Amino acid sequence: MEAPAAAAAESSNNTNTNGGGAEDEGNTGGSSWWRLPERVWLSAVRSAETVARIARDDPRRVAHSLKVGLALTLVSVVYYVTPLFNSFGGSAMWAVLTVVVVMEFTVGATLSKGLNRALATLVASSLAIGAYKVASLVVRSEEAESILLVVFVFFIASAATFSRFIPEIKARFDYGVSIFILTFSLVAVSSYRVEELMPLALQRTTTIFAGVAICHCTTILVCPVWAGEDLHKLAANNLDKLAEFLEGMEIECFGENARSKNLEGKNFLHAYKSVLSTKDKEDSLCTVAKWEPFHGKFRFRHPWSQYQKLGTLCRQCASTMEALASYVVILTKSQYPEANPELCLKVQTTCGQMSLHSARALRELSSAVRSMTTPSSANNDLSAAMKAANSCRNELLEDAAQLQVMHIAVIGSLLSDLVMQINEITESVHNLARLARFKDPEKTRNDVVINVKT
Repeated sequence: MEAPAAAAAESSNNTNTNGGGAEDEGNTGGSSWWRLPERVWLSAVRSAETVARIARDDPRRVAHSLKVGLALTLVSVVYYVTPLFNSFGGSAMWAVLTVVVVMEFTVGATLSKGLNRALATLVASSLAIGAYKVASLVVRSEEAESILLVVFVFFIASAATFSRFIPEIKARFDYGVSIFILTFSLVAVSSYRVEELMPLALQRTTTIFAGVAICHCTTILVCPVWAGEDLHKLAANNLDKLAEFLEGMEIECFGENARSKNLEGKNFLHAYKSVLSTKDKEDSLCTVAKWEPFHGKFRFRHPWSQYQKLGTLCRQCASTMEALASYVVILTKSQYPEANPELCLKVQTTCGQMSLHSARALRELSSAVRSMTTPSSANNDLSAAMKAANSCRNELLEDAAQLQVMHIAVIGSLLSDLVMQINEITESVHNLARLARFKDPEKTRNDVVINVKT
């Protein structure tokens, strides 16, 4: 009797357990439904934080968004006002499409796309109408006319497409060539079915010109964002980041008791890294900056290409810093023994002087670029850095046979290379100052003194 009773009790326990699990599962499912509003709220809060962070990082993005809305509002007038719509016809929608496609963040990019679109549309429409006239005059039958139009489309589209492989056209007129191919093909093909081709082409060209004009006026007159200014600031920021690395090297590596510190994770070791990835941004800003008119301190023919040369030198310098940073981190971990502490101390002091004077020179160059003045005191710091580099080379050559000092010799050699590269950067900044006609601070100061005396 005890065995059946025990089995019944176990079965009762299993039933209670399963029932409780089902109830828990039902409660869990119910709680997940109850938590759905909370999850939606948290997702909305995260999205709002992301939007706020993007707006704080660059408030110009908010202004650009409002500018696009304003441009679309203005161009919609062409479609909604009856007299204007009667003038442009159904082609008024091309003006709206033009604003959406042409409006870019910077003034240079908007001018580039707008002028490319307007000129390409005008040239392509004129050429397509000419092809239609030639085809209608040369041949008599409609079949022969269509064949001749197809031949025109084939050769002109092929030639225009091949021109996109030319580097000069690819850099500045690639978008215009694409619009040319599209417009020519549409007008040439539609000419076979449309009776009045001239009014249709004229309406589309006029509406596109209206859209381009609205884009240009909006982007220039309302909170303009100049690509040239961004490129100018980028060059100065790169010089500051290189100087930050050298300042950290002077303080953390060559100061008192610096050899006992672990440099891994120090912020200054990563200051140069953003400089290595600036090429694409520099090339893009330089290309569109050439389209921008006179603004601020930047003349019409400002030497924008000189910023690309300066950026290339900065990236070469950053590459040397990357090698130097890696070697310094490994050295501080290994604690390599010193057989000649007197020589190492002497080289360490010289490296500190190179880092200090090089950092000062880069800071002065950055300040000169920002203020658009000729760098003056940078030459003194650079001379001191080059003198320290020559001294470092002489000291290392005297004891080059001692393998125990090779670790400090590598650091000294890399720093010497950095000084030579900073010398090239200084020459590039001087060339930029000469071509862009930077102000001479000494001359400005003397003029101020003379005015005060008079």
